[in-house]
Amino acid sequence: MKIVKINERLSVAAQPQMDDIAGLPDRGFANLINARPDGEQPGQPGSAAERQAAESAGLGYDFVPVTGATITEADVRSFGQALAAAKGPALAHCQGGTRALTLFALSEVLEGRMSAQELPALGRSHGFDLSAGLRWLERHMAQCPVVTGFYEPRTGSVQYVVADPATKKCAVIDPVLDYDEKSGSTGTASADALLAHVAGHGLEVEWVLDTHPHADHFSAAHYLKGKTGAPTAIGERIVDVQRLWKGIYNWPGLRDDGSQWDRLFAHGERFKVGGIEGRVLFSPGHTLASVTYMIGDAAFVHDTLFMPDGGTARADFPGGSARALWNSLQGILALPDETRLFTGHDYRPNERAARWESTVAEQKRANPHVAGQDEESFVRLREARDRTLPMPKLILHALQVNIRGGRLPEPEDNGRRYLKIPLDALSGSAW
Repeated sequence: MKIVKINERLSVAAQPQMDDIAGLPDRGFANLINARPDGEQPGQPGSAAERQAAESAGLGYDFVPVTGATITEADVRSFGQALAAAKGPALAHCQGGTRALTLFALSEVLEGRMSAQELPALGRSHGFDLSAGLRWLERHMAQCPVVTGFYEPRTGSVQYVVADPATKKCAVIDPVLDYDEKSGSTGTASADALLAHVAGHGLEVEWVLDTHPHADHFSAAHYLKGKTGAPTAIGERIVDVQRLWKGIYNWPGLRDDGSQWDRLFAHGERFKVGGIEGRVLFSPGHTLASVTYMIGDAAFVHDTLFMPDGGTARADFPGGSARALWNSLQGILALPDETRLFTGHDYRPNERAARWESTVAEQKRANPHVAGQDEESFVRLREARDRTLPMPKLILHALQVNIRGGRLPEPEDNGRRYLKIPLDALSGSAW
């Protein structure tokens, strides 16, 4: 196996075989980074076999699968994080080595350690053509708005800061308030990371937006409003969700008029993030109130479409509907093919690195819940899949917070706050 040394921390290579991986520690390597998607070529070992061989050899292993046409900033950041976390020299590979080196070079540029103009020379000096990486940087710099995703690994959630680079105004979408169900502890580390990014880039928060009332994490919308003064917003059908859960929680005092938010968006309503126009698409199915935020060329599709290898979101929560979800997907997939789609969760199939950005064209081509499906086949597929899934472990905790815009319960006379958990209210137990 030919190995090309890039620097003291990184070397790149073409596809290694199992015997090659077993011998990597003897060649001084501590980590293997696989940048090649599974099933790319007949006879390819695949990530599961590679991981087993790497771990058997005492190597660290990271899986950051990309194709040249679909590299995203999340992929670049994941590669950089994998290299930074390696306990020693790392070998990164794809089919021939070019994608692995491209990910490294792009990571160096995004971290400010290299200029874009240095990419071609870096490639030539090691026998690789990095012109595609240069084109990626040109497209990346031209994209508007600038979208930064923050992955929260406990719940697989993705928070976003969406910025207009011309005005430095931004929106925060689906912020997470930390909650540990075992101890009952709450925290603000995830939301504070957003605030640190905003401050570090000189941004001003204009909106705090939730796409829907989440079932697997608490919303930090109320917390961020207190920190920034920015108005909060959600889709206007939140009132239907409030009325539904008001009954489940036996909560007669709950205000079910949506007044916990500053603005309730209707389908087709428009708003601004700096100078960039935003538009709201009503996207029910996962919940009664789900909306998609279309901001510039970026659509925040929450729990409708996951990454193509993750399919679509479940539709069996109270008020959910697989048929409604199919219709919502058609509205999203009718957007221009180049539209960037940002999902609300990633559960990392095959233990790959977290990803959250795709395009309409990529979803139509590669998502098995979309490609080749019609309404009836999708409904059968989705409902059959949902019957196998237990309810999210935080659904009864989270909804009583999230149908109030992220407000925790009021303190009782002893100064403590208490959640109320209705027993036998939902099916889907996993004994």
